[in-house]
Amino acid sequence: GFHLSGTVTEPATATEPEMTYKVAISFDRCKITSVTCGCGNKDIFYCAHVVALSLYRIRKPDQVKLRLPISETLFQMNRDQLQKFVQYLITAHHTEVLPTAQKLADEILSSNSEINQVHGAPDPTAGASIDDENCWHLDEEQVREQVKLFLSQGGYYGSGKQLNSMFAKVREMLRMRDSNGARMLTLITEQFMADPRLSLWRQQGTGITEKCRQLWDELGALWVCVVLNPHCKLEEKSCWLRQLRKWGEMDVCPLEDGNYGNELPNITNALTQSSGHSQDSLARPRRTVFTRAIEGCDLHWQDSHLQRIISSDFYVSPSYQREGESLLFNSQGQPLWLEHVPTACARVDALRSHGYPREALRLTVAIINTLRLQQQRQLEIYKHQKKELLQRGATTITNLEGWVGHPLNPIGCLFLTLTEACRLEEENCLEISDAGDSKPPVYQHVPVVTGSPDSGESYLSLALEVALMGMGQQRVMPEGLYAQDKVCRNEEQIIARLQDLELDPVLVQTLRKQCILLLEGGPFSGLGEVIHRESVPMHTFAKYLFSALLPHDADLAYKLALRAMRLPVLETTAPSGDVTHPHHLVSVVPSRYPRWFTLGHLESQQCELASTMLTAAKGDMLRLRTVLEAIQKNIHSSSLIFKLAQDAFKIATPADSNSDTTLLNVALELGLQVMRMTLSTLNWRRREMVRWLVTCATEVGVRALVSILQSWYSLFTPTEATSIVAATVMSHNTILRLSLDYPQREELASCARTLALQCAMKDPQNCALSALTLCEKDHIAFETAYQIVIDAASTGMTYTQLFTIARYMEHRGYPLRAFKLASLAMTHLNLAYNQDTHPAINDVLWACALSHSLGKNELAAIIPLVVKSVHCATVLSDILRRCTMTAPGLAGIPGRRNSGKLMSTDKAPLRQLLDATISAYINTTHSRLTHISPRHYGEFIEFLSKARETFLLAQDGHIQFAQFIDNLKQIYKGKKKLMLLVRERFG
Repeated sequence: GFHLSGTVTEPATATEPEMTYKVAISFDRCKITSVTCGCGNKDIFYCAHVVALSLYRIRKPDQVKLRLPISETLFQMNRDQLQKFVQYLITAHHTEVLPTAQKLADEILSSNSEINQVHGAPDPTAGASIDDENCWHLDEEQVREQVKLFLSQGGYYGSGKQLNSMFAKVREMLRMRDSNGARMLTLITEQFMADPRLSLWRQQGTGITEKCRQLWDELGALWVCVVLNPHCKLEEKSCWLRQLRKWGEMDVCPLEDGNYGNELPNITNALTQSSGHSQDSLARPRRTVFTRAIEGCDLHWQDSHLQRIISSDFYVSPSYQREGESLLFNSQGQPLWLEHVPTACARVDALRSHGYPREALRLTVAIINTLRLQQQRQLEIYKHQKKELLQRGATTITNLEGWVGHPLNPIGCLFLTLTEACRLEEENCLEISDAGDSKPPVYQHVPVVTGSPDSGESYLSLALEVALMGMGQQRVMPEGLYAQDKVCRNEEQIIARLQDLELDPVLVQTLRKQCILLLEGGPFSGLGEVIHRESVPMHTFAKYLFSALLPHDADLAYKLALRAMRLPVLETTAPSGDVTHPHHLVSVVPSRYPRWFTLGHLESQQCELASTMLTAAKGDMLRLRTVLEAIQKNIHSSSLIFKLAQDAFKIATPADSNSDTTLLNVALELGLQVMRMTLSTLNWRRREMVRWLVTCATEVGVRALVSILQSWYSLFTPTEATSIVAATVMSHNTILRLSLDYPQREELASCARTLALQCAMKDPQNCALSALTLCEKDHIAFETAYQIVIDAASTGMTYTQLFTIARYMEHRGYPLRAFKLASLAMTHLNLAYNQDTHPAINDVLWACALSHSLGKNELAAIIPLVVKSVHCATVLSDILRRCTMTAPGLAGIPGRRNSGKLMSTDKAPLRQLLDATISAYINTTHSRLTHISPRHYGEFIEFLSKARETFLLAQDGHIQFAQFIDNLKQIYKGKKKLMLLVRERFG
């Protein structure tokens, strides 16, 4: 039959009662062409009830009653039976069908109705005619809705995953040769093109988000697959071409290189709209994500050589052809396919995707034979040019379009085609595309079926070989963030797949052979001796190769990794005559970086490669030396060299065993290089780096410490050298850590003192105090340091620095020296009348207390300085009060007699201080009164009371104060309320 109907019962659960659904399915030529179910669930996939009914029909065909089409049954009935049939049918479903029945009756009874113009009547239970299209049922509305929903979630909540699984569904349909595949892709694309974010991104000139870009890429690649279907009809192809062109011409259509590039001003270089460049950007055609599919519509499969390649494993050239140079076969007589590599790989992908795995495999082998032949020829060419190229030290690049990061992913495609032929399928292993914890695939060697006997090759070794060839191809870094990012991503994907391969002797042999070819391959290899300044670096690839080769051929592993360490784009200038194509004009400007958006990532990959080599070379002095030289020559970022130094230090000092001296020395040498690199540039991690270096040098031993102390000026600033380096070296912990004997301790101390004095000379402001501290135990050095301070005091030092050193001197038991420094500090200070909370006040009070404690002479010497520097009345009165409370000279300096008498404020030196204090009060009062507000009146009266206490210390103080008050009343009589308050308090 062509129609299946039934009821499906869903058993009751803890929360839901038992439910029964009516299901109807139409099918035609082994395909379900339409479904309806009472559950009303909308999804791209059939609901569980439709699946259940279909499975029931497949598994229990004898339980399902087969009937003739309904039209046949009706044909056997007479007039009465027909009447009875119709009436019973209407009665059974009268609510649903009565209106339809009435309408049909009216039309049948009307002679000129449309229904009467057609012979016969439809029969849903009869099959379609043989010419009718037949395809699986696809709920188009549902596809639109789902895609729209996933896009609106903007890549959150796994919507990207959902869309990827829809793409996977399209691929599955193509593989089953179901014509709905292209239809479903069309529906998806329509929704993608209608995404409202596209016009927004275009207006803002921002790139499409990363997740979205990847989906667009997959969409473009799928269209290439669809149009390359080897068995599609011409009219289908022209229909797709029309659609693709229509989408491609829309303004919002994303471009292949991931941005809306040409409309934006060109910010990628320093050439201000130089004639060459602006024309160039106009000349380049606009390439959208559909351009490759549009170009793919021009490809066909009619070539007889191509047909023979894909249709037979045993297609070889007749032996007589082999003498002459033939473009169709190699010297072993195996067929070649000389198409542009990405295009040829797109054919492989199309064959694989449309369910022709054997054909895909045959074409892949022909492509690899071609690549091998090219590799051989390129080697020959290079051998002839080698001398000249090495002299020039520069090269042009022939591959402007690299295979890694290419929109069609050619290398990934060949690798997958070959490894799929070698997969050991485990029992009941369902292929889950996005399983989080899927086990790595297991591969076995499957011999290549070929016309030439005993080739002894397997599809697995070919897969490894082609991946290595593709990854090792020298290619120019593409333009734009997206394309550059894609190169990194694609490379990581291929390497992740390579890491799934167990390297047995056969694969190791393939690996070694290919690595040797890459090293010798000249400008065609990214690992050749000479590379273009802007070629894509090989660090990530080389790290994989190094780890894979190391157990089998260490020499080759190191040779390769060391060759890959370079990053020519960061070398100082671009060699002239190095530009092979117009849109890399950037490199004409010497020493200007081109816009390598992924440079940070690439440099960290370079660092990873170096770290991998350092780890492996532990204990091998020669290897460590060469790795160290490569790092010093090629890595230009101080923070990355610092990271390597730290890595080396960690590996060299394991917690559970002895340190590795050679590696420790490497760590130290890298650390010293970082110190030199960052000495004159600001680096926020500098303190951490300096501390780390001292730790590292301590671990290496006393000679390393002596060495860094002696050559401090090329590594540290004077402040770092004294406050961090020398201080740490002289600390108790370091002495214990190194368990030094007396001569060694003395040697270190002597170096530290020499350093301290040199730093103090160079930067007394910041190093004097540290220098004094470091020289404490050596009389001569201490005296020298003190003299440096005194010499610098008049010119280069601030009062804060001088006071700090003075207090230190007092603390060490040198009060007279402290006094001298405090006096010098006072000459640099100036405290205005209103600075009564200035941070230096404590220092001034301390200096006066020190002088007072030393005796009358010292106090007499400091007071004139105080009077000159301090104009703040409250501070002066505080000093005055303290000086009159006790007798001077209580510091008890031997050989000095203390008078024990209190000092009079009428005699020198306090008289001068008293006069200064009184005049400071007078000046301050006038200053405060010029702009006083009523809310400060109370405070001002208190201030005058304090002033009176000071006036009264003078012999005629009360007279002076009375005159002062009268004076105020005269001058400020306009401030009536305030003067009233003054009268109330002071008469």
